[in-house]
Amino acid sequence: MENSNISNKDIKLIAIDMDGTLLNDRHEISEENRKAIKEAEQKGIHVVISTGRTRMTCDDLVNSLSLSSYLITVNGSEIWDEQGNLIERQLLDFSFVEHMYKLKQKHNTLCWAASVDNVWREQFPEDFSSHEWMKFGFDIKDDQVRDVILKELKQNEALEISNSSPTNLEINASGVNKARAIEKVCERLGITMDNVMAMGDSLNDLAMIKDAGIGVAMGNAQPFVKESADWVTSSNIEDGVAVAIRKWAL
Repeated sequence: MENSNISNKDIKLIAIDMDGTLLNDRHEISEENRKAIKEAEQKGIHVVISTGRTRMTCDDLVNSLSLSSYLITVNGSEIWDEQGNLIERQLLDFSFVEHMYKLKQKHNTLCWAASVDNVWREQFPEDFSSHEWMKFGFDIKDDQVRDVILKELKQNEALEISNSSPTNLEINASGVNKARAIEKVCERLGITMDNVMAMGDSLNDLAMIKDAGIGVAMGNAQPFVKESADWVTSSNIEDGVAVAIRKWAL
């Protein structure tokens, strides 16, 4: 559905999620997406990658775009400036990470976590307090198990819970999300969220899609994300990012 209120927005910043959005199913950036991003930059629009990934797992792809703007990582836990300097980092208390790891063991789920110095998969440190944590993730195929864990996590108001796929849960510190991080970037640039077009496919993109002047869901997005968006573009394997940039920003 097309919202007539969005056709007159003055887009000065485009925020783009990576997995399921900018990247195709082979985790590559298509030539069409690259071209549209370059055209937007040439028009003076800030293009900000806003991802759940850490710097160490997104740098090669992001660097290949040669962007001259901010970068948001770990669902908004970190904000990096145009020179690649860290300007903000919000941590997740180690005791929560330790508790979630025990939940993972109790329910025998897959998990991962991001600390400042590492991305942890199945091997976790013995001493959780010796690392600075930013995010914990569960991947749970069993709907009932996922609901049980989600219900318990929701009782802790110090946690921000989202997902990056229908089977996972992503947990950051409360108040950490992509929308808040983009707001902070906008303040630095002297623009507002009304000047932002945000694109994504999952619940960790929902806040920025709702708060942006134009919120775009991918054709492959989760149903609730599509319902919350102003517009739905093509899928991530059909250059949906380029389609949206050309329609609303160029």
